[in-house]
This record gives sequence, structure tokens and C-alpha cells, in this order.
Amino acid sequence: MDTPFSTQIRVASHEQHTEAETSPFMGHLLGGRLGVEAYARYTEQLWFVYRALEDSAAALRDDPVAGPFVRPELMRTAALERDLAHLRGPDWREGLTALPATAAYAARVTECASGWTGGYVAHHYTRYLGDLSGGQIIRDRAEKTWGFDRKGDGVRFYVFEEIANPAAFKRLYRELLDAVEADELERRRIVDECKRAFDYNGAVFRELDAEFPLSA
Repeated sequence: MDTPFSTQIRVASHEQHTEAETSPFMGHLLGGRLGVEAYARYTEQLWFVYRALEDSAAALRDDPVAGPFVRPELMRTAALERDLAHLRGPDWREGLTALPATAAYAARVTECASGWTGGYVAHHYTRYLGDLSGGQIIRDRAEKTWGFDRKGDGVRFYVFEEIANPAAFKRLYRELLDAVEADELERRRIVDECKRAFDYNGAVFRELDAEFPLSA
């Protein structure tokens, strides 16, 4: 009964998290079996999701539930846009398209931000904590596979320049989760939305896998 909320979330969503993390697309990408085009396409999908998260952030700054999580040092859209300019050139916005799964994911984030801030927190957690953790593996592999400068253009999305100590920041973030203003029923709903967020991620990976199949 006294299990911290951050632990409840992590344990309850472990299966969905593992499924998304071990998707064939991500395995092929991290294994160096896909070209930089696949990495660029994945980065485009992230842009749509982070636009949904961060376009809503200013309006939620004073919200009692979501407000504590709106932190400028986490914002990723500008870094994503710099990466896309490096990957696609200055006209990167032309022809930029969201996969159907990405569009559904971003729409759900926007829906939560405008009508259910507990749900917004669930999506915030699954994305930003993942970026601070497993995202660093993606950065390292991308640098080695496609020759990006270390922490330079192409991988800036994964570089949190304003967070000097990621481990300490993650501890702070989990403390914010533990203190979230929600009763037991609402916390269960937030946990369910975390699972849903990982499912959205998994759907994006499946569509990317279909777009970039390995040749036989």
C-alpha cells in the first residue's frame, strides 16, 4: 500500500515498455542494419509527438497536476528541428509526414493536455524519462553508425545540455510523480495511460518496420 507511485508506474508498465523497446525496427536501427534514412524518418515522427507535448506545455504551467512537470530544461522541439535540418536540409518541413500511428499518438497527447492533465503526465513520463535513459544508447549508436559528431547535429535531441546530472534529475522527476495530486483511482488511470503511451510507441515502431523492411 505504501509503494511509491513512480514505482507503481514502472512496474505496471514494464511489459509494454519492454515490448516497445525490443521492437524489430529499433533492434535493426541500433544494430546498424538500417541506413540513415530510417533514422531520419524516426526523428521526424518524434517531432510530431514532441510538438504535441510542448505546444501544450505553456498552458499547463500553472496546473496543479501537470505544472510541476513543465520544465524548460526538458524541452526537445528545438533540438529535434536542428537535427532535422542536419538530416534533411533547410527545407526539411517540406514533405514532412506523420505515420498514421504517429498522428494518433500526437492526437492523444493533445487530447490529454486539453482535457485530462493526469493523462498528459503519463505521456510526459514515458517520453522524457526514456529520452534521459535509453535515448543515450540511441545517440551513441547513431554517432558510431552514421558518423555524427559526438553530441552534435543529428543527435542533439538526445543531449540535455541544461541537465548537468541526469541521474539526480531522474530522482527529482520520480519524486514529482510520487507527490502528484491524485487519489488512488486517478493514479490507476494514469498508470493505464502510461501503458497506452507505450502501446502508441510500439505502433509507431511497427509502421516504421513496415516502411523499412530488411531485404531477405
